[in-house]
Amino acid sequence: PYVNDLNAEGMLHGAIRFSDHPRARVIRIDTSKAVGHPGVVAVATAADVPGERTQGLITRDWRQLVAEGEVTSYVGDVLAVVAADTRRAAREAAALVEVEYEVLEPVTDPFLALEPDAPELHEAGNLLSTSIVKRGDVDAALAGSTHVLTETFQTQTVEHAFLEPESSFAVPEDGGFHVSSQGQGVWEDRRQVASFLGLPEEKVRVTLVSNGGAFGAKEDLNVQCHAALMAHLTGRPVLLTLTREESLKFHPKRHPLTMEYTIGADPEGRLTGIRARIVGDTGAYASVGDKVLERAAGHACGPYRFEAVDVEARAVYTNNPPNGAMRGFGVNQVAFAVDGMLDRLAEKVGVDGWEIRWRNALEVGDAFGTGQVLGPGVGIKECLLAVRDAYRGARFAGIGCGVKNNGIGNGLLEQGKAILRPEADGTVTLFHSWTEMGQGVHTALQQIACQELGLTADQVHVVVDTMRELDTGQTTASRSTILGGRAVIEAANKLKAELNGHRLADLAGREFYGELTIDYTNKPGVDVEKPITHFAYGWAVQVVVLDDDGRLATVIAAHDAGKVINPTLVEGQIEGAVHMGLGFALSEDYVVRDGHPVTTTLKSLGIVPPAGMPAVECVLVEVPQPEGPYGAKGLGEIGLVPTAAAVAGALHAFEGEWRTRLPMKDSVAARSAVPKLAAAASRGG
Repeated sequence: PYVNDLNAEGMLHGAIRFSDHPRARVIRIDTSKAVGHPGVVAVATAADVPGERTQGLITRDWRQLVAEGEVTSYVGDVLAVVAADTRRAAREAAALVEVEYEVLEPVTDPFLALEPDAPELHEAGNLLSTSIVKRGDVDAALAGSTHVLTETFQTQTVEHAFLEPESSFAVPEDGGFHVSSQGQGVWEDRRQVASFLGLPEEKVRVTLVSNGGAFGAKEDLNVQCHAALMAHLTGRPVLLTLTREESLKFHPKRHPLTMEYTIGADPEGRLTGIRARIVGDTGAYASVGDKVLERAAGHACGPYRFEAVDVEARAVYTNNPPNGAMRGFGVNQVAFAVDGMLDRLAEKVGVDGWEIRWRNALEVGDAFGTGQVLGPGVGIKECLLAVRDAYRGARFAGIGCGVKNNGIGNGLLEQGKAILRPEADGTVTLFHSWTEMGQGVHTALQQIACQELGLTADQVHVVVDTMRELDTGQTTASRSTILGGRAVIEAANKLKAELNGHRLADLAGREFYGELTIDYTNKPGVDVEKPITHFAYGWAVQVVVLDDDGRLATVIAAHDAGKVINPTLVEGQIEGAVHMGLGFALSEDYVVRDGHPVTTTLKSLGIVPPAGMPAVECVLVEVPQPEGPYGAKGLGEIGLVPTAAAVAGALHAFEGEWRTRLPMKDSVAARSAVPKLAAAASRGG
């Protein structure tokens, strides 16, 4: 079941009254009509919150309810919450909450938000963060270069389009609360819900209910606090589920970035220096925007060798919906830019796109953009070799390379934790910490446990619940297979050591704990001779082929998986990511005007429909990663990192024009893949 399928005796339904304006002072919130609506049990405002209203994963700036006298930050701000006997009654009552505002001019352009006279959207100012990656003398490198190219690239805001809207179920239990969550980190959910309710963490239990998609959007709290608040006020179970329109305006999106790049190269096209200036609209609240721009800065050089680097990336507050985690986490955007520069350089040098990448692709012992000297597991050249013939054999083809970190890194302590508990019936319960959201982490870790213990899948049951202290942070950064897999192997080794000829049932009830700790990465800006930014990276190369009419024909996706644990899961990840990457490149756009979302339905997002998808050929490359279980790497995100650049290269081969802005809606490829774009063009829209 999903969260919205859960039920309990006496259950109430919750609904939310959102702000009408992206920036407005809330003068008065009148709940009287809502309170009097048939079926309503309780209506809450900010005054009813017993603990800390303001929460956040990194920066605690996200108000779970906005109070009278405060200024709203976006149209997804919550002003009131209703609990009623039926969902219909709750939503009707929420609409009856009357709000008086002093409407203010929203700030929706990040560049204008940085102006000295811009309204201050947060106490600390409108600049959330600045991330800098710098090594070598870029001025000298560019001055000594034969080829110097400059270009500015822009990417759009993108919606995750997960199938299951936000939903949470909160039940009063033993003087506290049991929250069923679809969040990407149930221990973070517990911390924040407990803080919000003014309770010690041990009074809040959070159980993961495998969710219907997330792609990063469910890292931040969504409605867990609101459901728990209404359960607190009523003493009854409360289920709160958003409508699709509410969901679309509420949760964080992919950051739109403006990226100004300058690169230099010698006569043969070997890269010398790079300067990049990146500005990202992080929207109303921090979410993880500082880390997204940090990741963009760290990956701004792509999987290429540069002698000198000067990158600055800034995350800026506006009154647009927040932008935070989305599959790729800032790397997709900079990949479009840096690979676009490589394509332009290839034309200057007189070689094809494959050759310019081969000459500059990173190898073991080379320095990554951040200065990290790469150890074993660099598979970019193997991926290039895997697609060379397909690229050179096509008339209209583009190529893109990708690199994506495994693990958050940047000085953060990272852990994998797992418990294996034999049961009396001869089965084993596997407790781990990662969120299953369709990517297959339950299956992968279950499969590793089966491999280690010699069991079948029906003999290993998977549970994620805060009743076991296995907090390892968010399910993010393509790290769950490496960290979780290694922890499962360690737990299995301890269990096997105790078996010693016994049956599993003889050890029933005993718990065997496994843990992997990564504590050796470095914080950005720390002056160390050989920095380690991440413990591992994934590598990929994609080729996009158009037919003679400019339509999508084939995508060849070569991905270094380190070691393929489950081919079906791996290919599913790649195929799904390519689909998202094509939408990012060609057609998807979450449109916001003056702080108000224009895109209010899934249909209006511009998602490539099944009929518009080209054939996807997955080529699985295996260059083992020492840190991974059996040499495996994470590849949940990298599947859409190279796609947009490959599409842009294919369009250049077909049209003869360079592209700098996403999505590339006006192309034949886009209009043939997504018919509504062609229909809109014919109407002049």
